[in-house]
Amino acid sequence: MTDVLPAVATVDVDKESEWLDVCGVDVVTPDRGVAVLVRGTPVAIFRLAAVAGASDEQWFGVDHIDPHTGAPVMARGLVGSTIVDGVDVPTIASPLHKQRYDLRTGVGLGDETTALRTWTVTVFDGRVLVGTSEMSPA
Repeated sequence: MTDVLPAVATVDVDKESEWLDVCGVDVVTPDRGVAVLVRGTPVAIFRLAAVAGASDEQWFGVDHIDPHTGAPVMARGLVGSTIVDGVDVPTIASPLHKQRYDLRTGVGLGDETTALRTWTVTVFDGRVLVGTSEMSPA
């Protein structure tokens, strides 16, 4: 069973969005995921290390529930990347059956009929925040 961290507070970063403080930056190991609860919904948060051509880390959030099996496992998935139309796309592969998803959009690679809902993630003052008003549908 995967440990899931509950959101700890609502943070006012800007007036347009509501952000939930889910954990400290140091909780998420680079190129790995962690599961958090956002208003009762399990969300997988990923921290990707800066790579050539990028100066900053990248943060992504997708549903923690594997759409093929219904199991809460996506935070334990395999982080990687693939080239799509000449662009390096960050991916997450389900640890159960290895279906891959674009971390930016949640769309399944090889099966565009399957998708993960994406969540807006930012870092503010050493804390990881998840936006609740700008989620994409799965």
